[in-house]
Amino acid sequence: MKKPLIILIVLSILVSACGVKRFIPENEKLYTGATFKINSEHKIEALKDIEKELELLLRPQPNISVLGAKLGLLAYYKVEKGKPGFIYRFIHKKTKEDPVYLSSVNINRTKELIKNRLDNLGFFNSEVISQVTNQKYKSEVTYSIKLYTPYRLETYKVYNDSLPIFKAIKEIIETSILKKGDPFNLAKLTLERERIDFYLKSKGYYNFNPDFLIFEADTNQYKTKRFDLFLRLKKEVPKKAIIPYEINKVNVFPNYGLQNKNQRDTVAIENINFIQDSLFFKPNRLKPYFLFAEGQKYDPKKFKSTSRRLSSIGIYKFVNVKFEENQSVKEMDSIGKLNANVYLSPLNKQSLSTELQINTKSSSFTGPALALAYTNRNLFKGGETIKITGKFGFETQAISNINNGLSSTQLGLMGDLIFPRLLFPIKLSQQFDYAIPKTKISLGLEYLNRSKLYSLSSFNNSFGYGWQANSFVYHEFDPISTSFIKLSNSTDAFNVILDENPFLKNSFNQELISGLTYSFTYNELNSPSKRHPIFIRSNLELVGNTLSLFKGNRNEDGKNTILGLEYAQYVKVDTDVRYKFDLGDENLLVTRLYGGIGVPYGNSDILPFSKQFFSGGAYSIRAFSTRSIGPGTYIANNTDTAAFFDSSGDVKLEANIEYRFPLFSYLKGAFFFDAGNVWLLNENETIVGGQFSSNFINELAMGTGFGIRLDIQSFVIRLDWAAPVHKPIPESKVFEFDRKNAILNFAIGYPF
Repeated sequence: MKKPLIILIVLSILVSACGVKRFIPENEKLYTGATFKINSEHKIEALKDIEKELELLLRPQPNISVLGAKLGLLAYYKVEKGKPGFIYRFIHKKTKEDPVYLSSVNINRTKELIKNRLDNLGFFNSEVISQVTNQKYKSEVTYSIKLYTPYRLETYKVYNDSLPIFKAIKEIIETSILKKGDPFNLAKLTLERERIDFYLKSKGYYNFNPDFLIFEADTNQYKTKRFDLFLRLKKEVPKKAIIPYEINKVNVFPNYGLQNKNQRDTVAIENINFIQDSLFFKPNRLKPYFLFAEGQKYDPKKFKSTSRRLSSIGIYKFVNVKFEENQSVKEMDSIGKLNANVYLSPLNKQSLSTELQINTKSSSFTGPALALAYTNRNLFKGGETIKITGKFGFETQAISNINNGLSSTQLGLMGDLIFPRLLFPIKLSQQFDYAIPKTKISLGLEYLNRSKLYSLSSFNNSFGYGWQANSFVYHEFDPISTSFIKLSNSTDAFNVILDENPFLKNSFNQELISGLTYSFTYNELNSPSKRHPIFIRSNLELVGNTLSLFKGNRNEDGKNTILGLEYAQYVKVDTDVRYKFDLGDENLLVTRLYGGIGVPYGNSDILPFSKQFFSGGAYSIRAFSTRSIGPGTYIANNTDTAAFFDSSGDVKLEANIEYRFPLFSYLKGAFFFDAGNVWLLNENETIVGGQFSSNFINELAMGTGFGIRLDIQSFVIRLDWAAPVHKPIPESKVFEFDRKNAILNFAIGYPF
């Protein structure tokens, strides 16, 4: 269908939508909404906030207009008429709009709600007058509001009483959110009650309820609009609500399930009873996760934190803490007693999972990859988890102008052993209140054979810690991180490639990579309290410093070695920032900014090939093949030996923006724009145009497109179509939507 015809159809729909008046019954007026006219004796603080609160009271909402046209309403009338056509049926199904007439608006009820809300905000005895403005087929309501000076807080006190609970109440109101001079606000009083209740529960008042508190306002002492606020307990508050409770017994069931409810073997450690029919979890390993014990006052924060800590072990699917009041407590007792029962329901001890991938890379390499993972939880009965993953991948370059028949085979075996505690010479676990750090030991072997070129064997190991500092911040620190890479079976053709490209040769020569890594993550994306969440991740690698203290002889290239191996020295940092702007109704505007730099020094002239930056692909710049962008404006010829390898660099910049919206049920849509590139820090004569410069903005690869995603409970299958808008070609300032070279990306999960 040609564009002029599409435009004509859209215009005709809009024009016809403007003519909905012919469908409106004779005795009805279309309700177009309401406005406020607010007058006051004095200047009103936060007037816009008051207007927003009042707008929430306006019911019903008028029919939606788009460019002055009520498409949803027109679709309703067409469907009701019986001959809607496909387009109108589609619009009606999406909007589900019914006509909103003036007769459906209860103006008097709305006036009452407005006056009530103004009373709650301290504007007592406000006047509200309504006026209806009628036009040919529609009506609008205007609410004229006259506000009088609000009552303001002068003093805030607690009625004196000898009960111990009043001492705690007086302590918390010293930091009250209610300040002298504040206007009366019912919502703030409600928050104050909840704040006091939370504090009292932390002091052991297990049975207290915010409804037991009542505020009284006295305006008789002042001629001006001021009031004194008094807080007291309601009459006939139950005795058990005004006495603190302490923990009498703590019973923990480490292997709780329907099949083993009658667990009788008990081990007591520091007055905590661990009850299990046989040894499932060693009590001395489980004890550090508990922040409460016998004799402590009831504190819900400690129980919530303990539940979170127990869940973080990774072997339990349910953690339930239940309390039982000790029935032996008498009416005259000043302290109540609680028994705390902790029920821990474990996950399956062993599991097996598989993952099948289809990878498409630059240079036309395509092929499947199969990963098989075995997991064993609670390996040594202390919450330890071991995960062993085997991977097989095959890629072939079956379609290419050159080197037809090139293939790549990858074999890998990786193992992770995770201890849910800190393995360190000094006991430091007590310094981590939010979560106990985990210790992770990783080992990995990988073999890569690229036919007609070379074989690459690598060994990786790391030892480090990870811990959750709070609900948003996570740290990872690996003081030991080592990789050993060995090039073998290199063909004569590949040796020629290395001799012609010193940059590539040096990156393969650095056989030993050893240093420390640190990662900081701030993540609000999973927090329901954050409407516009932000995500930040920064990584630091400091490699080669320790090895330089034990340097051995120099090799023929003048590089220091240790045990005959040339080692790398570099510093690498990168930061990934993401921001989600919630537009409402599942519409999201998601942005991402990424930047990284690696600086070789000492024994290294360039970064090792495995540590360089890459750009392009389904999780990067989607209009370009995986790892095919850059460096800079460098373009490899078809016969250029560099075309065999992924494009890489020492510097990377990327920016992405994506608008996500719902389509049908689990099907989502998106429009996106990506930009980015990689560069070299230093000039290289074999890679012309690859160096980073002040002209980097003009060297960005840019692409745009749209995608559809099947999102089922956070499991996402994604299909993105993207075309280049700007290619990083030397001295190119051309911006053109190149749909002939578009790329279709199939991936799992969102790109960012």
